[in-house]
Order: sequence, then C-alpha cells, then structure tokens
Amino acid sequence: MIDATEASRPKSELRRQQILDAACACVRRAGFHGASMADIAKAAGLSVGQIYRYFENKEAIVAAIVAQDLAEMREKFAEFSEGDGTLTEMVIQRCPEAIERNYDPDRAALVLEVLAEAARNPRVAAIVREADAVERTLGRTVLEEARAAGCSETELDARGEVLSMIFDGMVTRAVNNPQGDRAAISRVLRSVMRHLLSDQPLGEAPAVPSKPPAP
Repeated sequence: MIDATEASRPKSELRRQQILDAACACVRRAGFHGASMADIAKAAGLSVGQIYRYFENKEAIVAAIVAQDLAEMREKFAEFSEGDGTLTEMVIQRCPEAIERNYDPDRAALVLEVLAEAARNPRVAAIVREADAVERTLGRTVLEEARAAGCSETELDARGEVLSMIFDGMVTRAVNNPQGDRAAISRVLRSVMRHLLSDQPLGEAPAVPSKPPAP
C-alpha cells in the first residue's frame, strides 16, 4: 500500500527516487565502477534512456545521493532547534541514534564506496567536499552555542574537525567491528561529546624552543 506522503509526491520525484534506490543497491553490491548505467536501469526496472532523462551521468547520481544524505541531516538539525532543551543537549542525547545510523551496514558500504571514488575522481571529490562544507557549517552551530569563553576560532575549527572524525569514522568501525557494544559506545560517546563541545579551551600551544646553533 502506498502511503499518503508517497502518493502526494510528483511522479518525476518518485521516478528519481526509484533510480536512486536502484543505484544505491548497485553501488553497494558492485562498487561505483562496477555499477554501470545498464545495471542501474535493470535494477530500477527502466531503460537506460529513461535513466538519462533524470541523470546526466553517474556523477550526477552520486550528487543526488549525497544531497539526499544532507537533506536528512538538515531535518535532524531542524528537529534539534525545535526541541525543548539546548541544541548541545539535544545532539548529545541523540548519540545512540547516530550510532545506529552510521553502523548500518548498507549505509556504511555506500558511504565508503562514494569516498573511495572521491579519492580517484575529481568530480566526485568536488561533490563530497561541498557536502562536507555544509555539514561542518551545521556542526558549527552546535559548537558556537556551547563555546566556552576564550575558545579561539582555530580551536573551535579543530573541535569541529574532531567531531567529523568521530562520526565519519563510525562507518569504518561498522565494517571493521560491527559487533561492537553499541550501548557502551553510546555512553562513552555522550561523555566525549560533552567534553568536546563545552569543556574549557586548551589555549594556544606553547612555542617550541629553537635549537641552539651547532658549535
């Protein structure tokens, strides 16, 4: 049965989603290079010509997949903003949900395939880096709210980078150690997040003394 939300979407939007779902399945199964437009068309139950009506090439499909992921992230931040607590607490309390999402084997496989292609394809790299810039901007809103007095721009940027490392790294752990105790990981992650978001600044690194000239 088609739900009301699905039925209300324009036919072109539903067709695009049909293609994206098929593309994701093909990329997870065969990798970006192994998933041809013919394979994607077959998985979607369409002709190759129909695929090209919606997407110019595979890079355009990747861009749409990444945009879909960003849209979900924006929705989450909108929910945080509308919640009763502070943005920081809302994010910390949703850590278990973030872990479940990033440890999902299908999502992990897809993310890693896109990143692998970005490492060798400049066009895909540009798509991924643009999305990363948007994600960092969203994360910055949380950091700014919890910012301790005296925390420099440089340190705030570094904290944001460490946050990205933590969440981006989860997809790797989903492959390397899928049986990790997620409840225990969640408890530790909430503690780390609270420390990272609102702890006192570290201050500037002490200058390294120069070596005296050799005699």
